[in-house]
Amino acid sequence: MSSPIVLGIESSCDETGAGLVRGGRLLGHALASSMDEHARYGGVVPEIAARAHVHALRPVVQRALDEAGLRLSDIGAVAVTTGPGLSGALQVGLAGTKAVAYALGVPLYGVHHLAGHVAADTLGHGPLPDPCMVLIVSGGHTSLLLVRDLVRDPIVHLGDTLDDAAGECFDKVARVFGLPYPGGPAIDRAARAGDPRAVPFPRPLAGSPDHRYDFSFSGLKTAAARWAEGHAGRELPVPDGAASLQEAVADVLTRKAVEACTEHGVDTLVVVGGVAANSRVRSLAEERCRTAGITLRVPPLRLCTDNGAMIAAVGDLLVRAGAEPAPLDMSIDPSAPLEYAALHPVATTTARTVAA
Repeated sequence: MSSPIVLGIESSCDETGAGLVRGGRLLGHALASSMDEHARYGGVVPEIAARAHVHALRPVVQRALDEAGLRLSDIGAVAVTTGPGLSGALQVGLAGTKAVAYALGVPLYGVHHLAGHVAADTLGHGPLPDPCMVLIVSGGHTSLLLVRDLVRDPIVHLGDTLDDAAGECFDKVARVFGLPYPGGPAIDRAARAGDPRAVPFPRPLAGSPDHRYDFSFSGLKTAAARWAEGHAGRELPVPDGAASLQEAVADVLTRKAVEACTEHGVDTLVVVGGVAANSRVRSLAEERCRTAGITLRVPPLRLCTDNGAMIAAVGDLLVRAGAEPAPLDMSIDPSAPLEYAALHPVATTTARTVAA
């Protein structure tokens, strides 16, 4: 018997995503973003994001179904991001997904958002090798992970963000440079006309034996801000600053990832998350992996940023692995650590749930 069609819902931040996956194949997906509503504030406003999800969820699910040529009744299981993310935004997605699961009488799965980013690569390149090294680079997370079976085995953290993640660094420095939100794409565009060697920005934790695979970008952010302040009264050479900043981030990310592959005898590196769409991160990763004899896998650009297809991909893997579904009283965990792909926090009267 063929595996069921899995509907995935993503609503952890400012994108409302729905995706449909069966047997590792993406059937259709749709996305709505409230980014334009946040741009005037220079960052995501949680209340605005939550209201936008309320309005977008049903139309996005319908668009995904239409793209796949399916009806709601064709769905055999549902998966939803239950953490980490913005509390109100997560609640909207979970409530909508529970309604679908209850109405159709199908299994419900809670998914860790970052595991979704990892699974996104399977939709473009097939099953993940066991083992593989995964570099997650997004707006709020930078992690280096050793992954075996994504949905059966615990995820091993070799390194994580100690302060600002790579995406945060791009967003905050872009604002200092006078570039629009979101900062990552704006930095990437500006860097095309700049010299990556123009500004000698530091490489944070480049040689720290105590934090060999950890990441820290707050010092780099501060260095970029001080450099911009040093041009007070003069025109700021934004392209050079953007190119140099981008080079520093890409250098640290790719050097540590390739070193981890070599040390652990892993021959596949998977780079995922929104910053995986950055042109210099991709090109430097390709260059260094080729030199080291490592296979590089990066999801298609449209699946690098938050989307419902990646959540459906995890749900599909869980279904095929025979994982236990979540109870209908499943709750959210806005600060959930990445330990397993499935995330099924149960609603209780504890302080954590009340805060959520």
